[in-house]
Amino acid sequence: MNRAAIDALPLLPFFLPASGGQRYCLLHLPPPGQTARGGILYVHPFAEELNKSRHVAAAQARAFAAAGYSVLQIDLFGCGDSSGDFGEARWDIWHNDLHLACAWLAQRINGPLTVWGLRLGALLALDFASNPPLPLARLLLWQPELDGRRVIDRFLRLRLAAGMLAGGGQEAPGHARAALAESEAVEVAGYLLAPALAHAIDDVSASALQPAVPVYWLDYQGPEQAAAPLPPLARHWRDQGAAVHVASFGDGPFWHSGELLACPQLLDATRALCRDWLDEERTPP
Repeated sequence: MNRAAIDALPLLPFFLPASGGQRYCLLHLPPPGQTARGGILYVHPFAEELNKSRHVAAAQARAFAAAGYSVLQIDLFGCGDSSGDFGEARWDIWHNDLHLACAWLAQRINGPLTVWGLRLGALLALDFASNPPLPLARLLLWQPELDGRRVIDRFLRLRLAAGMLAGGGQEAPGHARAALAESEAVEVAGYLLAPALAHAIDDVSASALQPAVPVYWLDYQGPEQAAAPLPPLARHWRDQGAAVHVASFGDGPFWHSGELLACPQLLDATRALCRDWLDEERTPP
């Protein structure tokens, strides 16, 4: 299917009723007249990375739709165009959002269900898949975050950097962490981070999770880097009996780039890595 045909595929925006309000969704549909071969749920990354990566996620969602899948992009509670403020977001609410989205897809599609996450969304997908509400076929992880505490530490460093650039004096390292420990919310780059969300993310580590479904894992590899070895966690999962497929891409870290990066290498690498189900899988009779 050519680019023009892919861009013209049906797209349904809607609000999904949920606890605490509504969740904004985009449903990418297969070509008209074609029954969906399965469903794919996309789990977006954290804070501003959501906005930086929307265009790449949408391009991949269209590619999956062209291959015959119905793809649901959902803005989690407190994110994007969904109900709630970011400061009200909680890890368990996001779990419930994924539960709701999976159930919505399963009611409408007679086929396997895939959960696909980017960055912290990949870690959320892994955590969610450890006890899913219904059977999943696989996980697709784009540049997965593997340790929640490192995610929060890196996010808090944005606050330090912003303070230095503003010339208002450098905040003492550890100040934001101390505030969170005292149950005080912290503002970072325009996002109000609640202690409950920060602590919940701190407690999530991919090393403590064992996927029960095949994992397809893509990491960024810069042009100056040698061929990346198999990530240690992927090797550990394999040793524990999990099917883990790993590949890399070189377009760039689009999730925090100052400009919108087109990522054809990532889309091509995803297609190649997932060929076993994109090319061969069929909806059960």
